[in-house]
Amino acid sequence: MKYILFSDIHFDISSCKSIIRKTENADIAIGAGDYALFRKDLKKSINLLSGIKIPTVLVPGNHETLSELTDACEGLNNFHVLHGNSVEINGVVFMGIGCAIPITPFLPWSVDLSEEDALKFLSKPVLSQHDRDFVFITHSPPFGCLDTMYKNKNIGSKTIRAFIEQYNPSFVVCGHIHEMWNRKSHINGIPVINCGPQGYEFEYDGHGSGI
Repeated sequence: MKYILFSDIHFDISSCKSIIRKTENADIAIGAGDYALFRKDLKKSINLLSGIKIPTVLVPGNHETLSELTDACEGLNNFHVLHGNSVEINGVVFMGIGCAIPITPFLPWSVDLSEEDALKFLSKPVLSQHDRDFVFITHSPPFGCLDTMYKNKNIGSKTIRAFIEQYNPSFVVCGHIHEMWNRKSHINGIPVINCGPQGYEFEYDGHGSGI
């Protein structure tokens, strides 16, 4: 299965064009948040991304709310918005959570969740209805993995990391930390990709390995 992963496009037209071009030879596209810029131009970004014709899974970032993203995607039947829920596409289960986790200080426009509130969205019942492997999409990276900025300070989510370690998704897609764009790491052998805005090409064979 070939995936095109992207995040943090912030209404950049060249990024949208790059993503659309790469999806022409892919199976599924995944967006890990921040399609708008400071809560503006979300609909314009989604209109551009509507050129993606393959199944597409999106989570909101901290530059747009869940309701804003859901409204912007109305009528795009191949787009699926996730935030604390899951969807099955072509036999693959996807679970997602958006927002900045933990809360971003001093940014009143930012859409954030505390670690405690994030935990409420990440419940076993959502997964047990499928009862098999799943792909996990999160705007914020897990703590200690592709989450460094501010003089190498780790600012990822401890809740997200604990969820990954407990439930062992097939692979993890994240964004949010621009300094870590276009990089792949691992947690206990699980691939974690901070994909960035240009479209990260990722192939997963369904047996614990990805390219």
